[in-house]
Amino acid sequence: MPKVQRLTTAQALIGFLQQQYTQRDGREQPLFAGCFGIFGHGNVAGIGQALQQMPAFRYYQARNEQAMVHAAIAYAKVKNRLQTFACTTSIGPGATNMLTGAATATINRLPVLLLPGDIFARRNVAPVLQQLESAQSQDLSVNDCFKPVSKYWDRINRPDQLLTALPEAVRVLTSPSETGAVTLALPQDVQTEAFDFPAEFFAKRVWHIARNRPDTAALHRAIALIRASQRPLIVAGGGVLYAEATEALRKLVDQTGIPVGETMAGKGSLRYDHPLCLGGIGATGTLAANRIARDADLVIGIGTRYSDFTTASKTAFQDPGVTFINLNVTEFDAGKHHGLPLVGDARATLEELTVMLTGYRVPDPYREQAERLHHMWETEVDKIYAVRHTPRPSQGELFGVINEQSDPGAIMVNAAGSMPGDLHKLWRARHPKNFHMEYGYSCMGYEIAGGLGAKLAAPERDVIVIVGDGSYLMLSSDLVTAVQEGVKLIVVLLDNGGYKSIGALSRSLGQDGFGTRFVHPKDGQLVGDSAGADVVQLEIDFAENARSLGATVITAVTTDDFAAALRAARATDNTTVIYVKSDRLASVPGYDSWWDVAVAEVSDMPSVQEARRTWEAMRAKERLFL
Repeated sequence: MPKVQRLTTAQALIGFLQQQYTQRDGREQPLFAGCFGIFGHGNVAGIGQALQQMPAFRYYQARNEQAMVHAAIAYAKVKNRLQTFACTTSIGPGATNMLTGAATATINRLPVLLLPGDIFARRNVAPVLQQLESAQSQDLSVNDCFKPVSKYWDRINRPDQLLTALPEAVRVLTSPSETGAVTLALPQDVQTEAFDFPAEFFAKRVWHIARNRPDTAALHRAIALIRASQRPLIVAGGGVLYAEATEALRKLVDQTGIPVGETMAGKGSLRYDHPLCLGGIGATGTLAANRIARDADLVIGIGTRYSDFTTASKTAFQDPGVTFINLNVTEFDAGKHHGLPLVGDARATLEELTVMLTGYRVPDPYREQAERLHHMWETEVDKIYAVRHTPRPSQGELFGVINEQSDPGAIMVNAAGSMPGDLHKLWRARHPKNFHMEYGYSCMGYEIAGGLGAKLAAPERDVIVIVGDGSYLMLSSDLVTAVQEGVKLIVVLLDNGGYKSIGALSRSLGQDGFGTRFVHPKDGQLVGDSAGADVVQLEIDFAENARSLGATVITAVTTDDFAAALRAARATDNTTVIYVKSDRLASVPGYDSWWDVAVAEVSDMPSVQEARRTWEAMRAKERLFL
């Protein structure tokens, strides 16, 4: 075997990536499923040529740079962060189009490798097409924008820099505590330069994902806190799912009787029909979870970063002496709310806690209260599912049809608008991947691309994408990719005449939904929701648009039509869009929850003044946990 291989920088990069594997619990898999890419002058002769020459590293043609990062994120989410994609672009706008995706990945702690083309390292032809010029430095490009939204960033100015940059990049990608977007900026001339790379650089590498345990003394302090508590509550976050800890969580709950509230990322940690599953918690939480949270004297956060939605802007936990135990792979999240940090893997730690808590059970009245609230909430969901709004159905009843008629093994994908809140309350998660919600960044446009990534990760499952008209208009282009690849998605497109979520928020702030309706201006201005009937709706032919992108389209009007459309969509072989108009103003109520969005302190609008008074009263309930 030769001691060196003469390859271009791009060829060496792809050769290295296809030899990277992860292993956890004895299961080994390739780290990379391939590469999404859009070619331009900044990468076509480098990464593009390498992908063409090395077809074993599968290339997928994308339509939008942000969307392809979303697809990679969704793939990694379904694969519990053990596999992902690389994404390559040209320089300039192609690269910066990935910035939103990079932020989405890093905020959600999901691995993705970004390979944007960059300006010439040798500089003599500068400024090249699409180059950002700086009078302060010749070593600055738009790719420097990725630094704050990347967990690791590097610029490869010489081929041999790959020898140190790539192992470090993969270390971050495979780290449970540090993962997120990794960006390697690739000057376009360097991509094509050849170098004698050591042959051993391309040997198979297996990255073992450890299940680290917390400090033993910290575990004993946690056990003492739990045994002393009267009203403990578990807040299950995404870390439960990524650690494949759902069975360990169920065993702990069955043994101790501690009820569970779920974050957006953690929904599915406990099956919806478990008597101690209280459903979503926080600003978009259920009556059951939020009432138990209000009086909890101990909160055990597992794999959660305690976003403001989870804590209802720090109004959810009102017991004066409430304390926190935070089990998390990251020290940063484990230290929040001045809680007792248990830095370790969720599954391994839950297994240890279960043994150490032998003989402990919550007081019977407390468990009975939690179970009673669970059943009350299930009755509330049944009621919302059964309501029939006219002339247009509500989101709640449509979600009920999807939830009840979809295959129990399906993956539902959603991300932004009013839908995540309603789904967090109403969706009955039957397995850990049934509820696929991107809400760390709540990124509009994630839905269809995310559905593509989820389906690539789990081709044996139905993938149902729920998307609103606003998100669809922002980023629907990867319907084409799904059709091109023969990857079947069921896309439910809800037309509610504008930005429904922000419309509702605007109304709650006394602003009447201003600027959130898809209508023609009246007297030269856009209007709110209380405007008269003479306001002309902006008519958009969503069905024809989806059909023009290659999708099969079914239009529904009533809830019964919608149910029939869903059955028909499941029977097709092609990506199918179900188009339905929904009631813009019908929403699922809030349940003992709040979200802090500040209201104008002074205004000549009485509705805003009243909203400010309400805000001030709720703001007083926010707490610092010291």
